[in-house]
Amino acid sequence: MFQKILIANRGEIAVRIIRTCKYMGIETVAIYSEVDKLSLHVQLADESICVGAAKSNESYLNMENIITAAIASGAEAIHPGFGFLSENAEFAQLCVDCGINFIGPNSNAISKMGNKSKARDIMIKASIPVVPGSIGSVKNLDEAIKIANEIGFPILIKASAGGGGRGMRIAFNTSEFMTAYETAKTEALNAFGDDTMYLEKYIINPKHIEFQMLCDKYGNVLHLGERDCSIQRRNQKVIEEAPSLIQEDLRDKMAKAAIKACKSVNYVNAGTVEFLVSGNDFYFIEMNTRIQVEHPITEMIFGIDIIKEQIKIAAGEKLSFNQEDIKLNGHSIECRLNAENPKQKFRPCPGKIKLIHIPSGNGIRFDSFIYPDYEIQPYYDSMIGKVIVHGENRTEAIKKMRATLEELVVEGIDTNQSFLYMILNDPDYIKGTFDTSFVEKKIDSLLEYEEYE
Repeated sequence: MFQKILIANRGEIAVRIIRTCKYMGIETVAIYSEVDKLSLHVQLADESICVGAAKSNESYLNMENIITAAIASGAEAIHPGFGFLSENAEFAQLCVDCGINFIGPNSNAISKMGNKSKARDIMIKASIPVVPGSIGSVKNLDEAIKIANEIGFPILIKASAGGGGRGMRIAFNTSEFMTAYETAKTEALNAFGDDTMYLEKYIINPKHIEFQMLCDKYGNVLHLGERDCSIQRRNQKVIEEAPSLIQEDLRDKMAKAAIKACKSVNYVNAGTVEFLVSGNDFYFIEMNTRIQVEHPITEMIFGIDIIKEQIKIAAGEKLSFNQEDIKLNGHSIECRLNAENPKQKFRPCPGKIKLIHIPSGNGIRFDSFIYPDYEIQPYYDSMIGKVIVHGENRTEAIKKMRATLEELVVEGIDTNQSFLYMILNDPDYIKGTFDTSFVEKKIDSLLEYEEYE
């Protein structure tokens, strides 16, 4: 087992990884930008090293500085968390070349599955259903328009290196397509340093279902059930829950497809295979070759520490359980708490935390990095925490999440707390009759909460 791990990330995921390392008796090294000196992950780690200025490309995306920090600190492994360099094949290979273990899949698997257009081609060859779209990436706007017309509108324009809803646009006709294509390319280049794009037929109002995978280097490929991530705003997940409400026969088919997807690229470590579900049909859309933001709800219903399993797999250990050992227990929901003002078009709201009260109790978890007097920075993602609950069933989990959101207090900045609360009280959400269009269709009613007035 590793003796020291460097966490190449910030915020709540860095805190999350550090805590598991502490449980495992592993020393940790935090990296931070100049403005993150007082961040919680820096304070919790055994060591900390500044790797650059506030801008991500000068710090958390600065591969040379991060590798130098790992070597200087004597870290044997790097955990990339999610975002930043977590799905960067070049970084994964650089770690190996420098004698450092990368806690994630190898660069070959990231190249194949982390690149969305390449992943589509691999799935087609593996006879896994995919959304109709371009074969590989598109070269330029003229080719993209030609392919879009062949597929038929509406079209979803996606960044090959994308994630988190960035570098993604919908076009309903040729006129919209031209602007959307250029906008998506620019956004992708700024977010990922790669503006390669591909096209998919836009499936109207599907469910977004993803399977959590764990794979070791001994050929064991397991799934930890699925999560429903359909509650989204502008392709960004807002609320996730596990398990989903899909039929058992469909669940089995999707699980087999997810296992087949991992085996097709000899995948090792944790990953997530994502599908769109329309009626009784499902389509592979992408694989995230990293830990997901919403991993805690899977941990809650199965009692498995996924970060711990990641580290063990990277250290060469065999999975200590098989598929039959994984037993579902209850239902879990996660709400993403963001520093933003929903009434002002969800404008990010950096600032100082004046007061915070975190609910606790049976089946309640709050993954975050904020504390009183902490300054939320304007340079990074607006998510400041994840509220997670576990109940015996979905109804209990919904009630527990409502009560938790009612008790949670974060003062000094605007958050989307009441927006989340309104979703949890919506009749269609309660009945489970929702899809990816839920927020868009109900946005006016979801913003009626009196706290916003």
